Amino acid sequence: MNDDSTVICTQELTKRFGTFTAVDRISFSVRRGEVFGFLGANGAGKTTAMRMLSGLSYPTSGSGTVMGFDIATEQEKIKRNIGYMSQRFSLFSDLTIQENITLFGGIYGMSRQAIRGKSDELLTRLELKDRRNALVRSLPLGWKQKLAFSISIFHEPRLVFLDEPTGGVDPVTRRRFWEMIYEASARGVTVFVTTHYMDEAEYCHRVSVMVDGRIAALDTPRALKRQFGAEDMNQVFYALARTAKRTE
Repeated sequence: MNDDSTVICTQELTKRFGTFTAVDRISFSVRRGEVFGFLGANGAGKTTAMRMLSGLSYPTSGSGTVMGFDIATEQEKIKRNIGYMSQRFSLFSDLTIQENITLFGGIYGMSRQAIRGKSDELLTRLELKDRRNALVRSLPLGWKQKLAFSISIFHEPRLVFLDEPTGGVDPVTRRRFWEMIYEASARGVTVFVTTHYMDEAEYCHRVSVMVDGRIAALDTPRALKRQFGAEDMNQVFYALARTAKRTE
């Protein structure tokens, strides 16, 4: 049984599609409040693994728990207790900012009173209070990202999954987004994040790198750079990616 400090725990977690093994017996754990980077080239298996952990896909074999819930038998409980932000922001562009907040607050099971009370707080923090009735599609990309992240943790989950959340924005906006991640982590929220930006991997407390469906390395960025004699995480990633054998 996991202790309270362990938010994610997997043992030999595997996902097969026919004869293709997308995720191959991965075992790891993630601690409460940790910013955990989950890296891998396209086809390495990281998205498939994240779908199993977030209750969107059943494992073929192995086991795992997310916040104490079994990923094979308690998927709905997992979904109700996590936050999730995809690279497409998970927002409805044709709804207003306030309508998105209200909609997702309801999906997360919050009462109308709680949604009203927290909406003003959220919009004030994001400096969007005067634009609460603006359509989301009218916002610049960076603001959409910050809003989507804030909504993904609006119901105060202990764990949030971020799937390449900063794709396509400028470095200043990415840096501000990571400040928000650290603010959430300081409040005890565990952040499980995939990214293609290796400079962002440096911001994570620990980093896992998947190659051919397996975890090829897992440690702090500093320890990984020392292990591979690398100056930065780019060099670590390329050293591991070169060992990949499959092409899909």
